[in-house]
Amino acid sequence: MAKARGKKALRAFLGVAFAAAALAGCSTVGPDVERTALTTEIDPSTGIGAALAGRVTTPDDHPIHGIDVAKYQGEIDWTGVRASGVSFAFIKATEGGDRVDQRFEQNWANARAAGVPRGAYHFYYFCRTGAEQAAWFIRNVPNDPGALPPVLDMEWNHLSPSCKRRPPREEVLREMGVFLSMVERHFGKRPTIYTSVDFHRDILVGAFPGHHFWLRSVAGHPSLKYHVSRRFSFWQHTATGRIGGVTGNVDRNVFMGDAESFRRYAATGR
Repeated sequence: MAKARGKKALRAFLGVAFAAAALAGCSTVGPDVERTALTTEIDPSTGIGAALAGRVTTPDDHPIHGIDVAKYQGEIDWTGVRASGVSFAFIKATEGGDRVDQRFEQNWANARAAGVPRGAYHFYYFCRTGAEQAAWFIRNVPNDPGALPPVLDMEWNHLSPSCKRRPPREEVLREMGVFLSMVERHFGKRPTIYTSVDFHRDILVGAFPGHHFWLRSVAGHPSLKYHVSRRFSFWQHTATGRIGGVTGNVDRNVFMGDAESFRRYAATGR
């Protein structure tokens, strides 16, 4: 019943007829894992996660499911994505200061046409300044007031053929701050920060407490993998998900709050 109410409220806000059932997820949390309180993900001011206090959750415990996509997903049938029950999608837009995802423009337009709420994300590159990268993102992403808040994807680029820099923490945080401020001023919504376990451990513990965090954690619940102080709003729980409208694997995510907190997030990024 709680899932049905959350979906109904979300549909009313978005004006889109989503499927009544949330997508199934996967989790490595088993019965032998201690069920600990989710103090790392509950924000009393927003209510995110409040209904789930006292236990480690699985993706199925959350009513609002979504995906993130890039050129690697190929041609996407966004009408099929909507019919599968997806409530949001984050679409790769840019990388560094000179690369645009080959399918961004197509995905951006087609997701909107199908009624799938979508936001754009930027993959950070450590051989460009934050200001250069913010300007590139702003140049290539339409300023759509109905879009979800922008996302800054922060991971180590160890596989990059041209930039394997690992700058010191002070430099990374300074340049991230420039990017986040410029993008928020332009789009009018506070950006979300996406990150991985290793990058968060190396750089982001305690940083940017005023931003929503989106955590990659495919080997267990984020509260078991990240620093205890990190509150978060999105959980990327698998990279091998399957949904209607997408051929092959796709990243799947859940929003950790209810429909009301999602509405607030979508409107302001706060």
